[in-house]
Amino acid sequence: MPAQAAAAARILVVEDEAAIADTLLYVLRADGFRAEHVPLGAEALARHAGAPFDLIVLDVGLPDMTGFDVLRGLRALEAGAGVPVMFLTARSEEIDRVLGLELGADDYVVKPFSPREVAARVRAVLRRGGQRAASPAEPDGPWRRLPEALRIDYHGVALDLTRYEYRLLDLLLSQPGRVFTRELIMASVWEDALDTSDRTIDAHVKTLRAKLRAVRPDDDPIRTHRGVGYSLAS
Repeated sequence: MPAQAAAAARILVVEDEAAIADTLLYVLRADGFRAEHVPLGAEALARHAGAPFDLIVLDVGLPDMTGFDVLRGLRALEAGAGVPVMFLTARSEEIDRVLGLELGADDYVVKPFSPREVAARVRAVLRRGGQRAASPAEPDGPWRRLPEALRIDYHGVALDLTRYEYRLLDLLLSQPGRVFTRELIMASVWEDALDTSDRTIDAHVKTLRAKLRAVRPDDDPIRTHRGVGYSLAS
């Protein structure tokens, strides 16, 4: 998403703690976002159904329902099927993070956090969303991307991808032929996993190649640029 478009995005902060909400609103508005606030999950669902937002910052521990329930409600709405959602939570257990991501959250920030970090993550999620929105829904050579379904087809076969495999392949598909450096891949795909190493990128490329070869054994569209990064054959 271009910087101007991202800056004009409408953000809904769903948070029952007034001090946290006020701080987030201040930082997001200072960055140029049109940020609004509601303290309850039911209000968030009603507001989004009436006038869809570009991104929702969602607290897990709300007074009327859990953030997980709000996310389920959003995904059941026609207007909420593809809206990016970032969870805020005091919970740090892995099972909570996994549940949120499996339900379709785009990011997960554990309290206490830096409001500036949240704003930076909002920009990153919106950039990814802009790339997905610009992705062609119709076939493009052997590829077909369906961003609303978080799905990529290869030669007519739907690939069974993990969350990070999808992000990585979607990034490479966004500009075929471009060499994406390891640093850029890390920032774009694993920006929410600060302990990720280069070996993680290599491991995901390896599994991606295996899944692509399962469809076309003699084709290897991912190019390795040693010491630099990866690209997708154009």
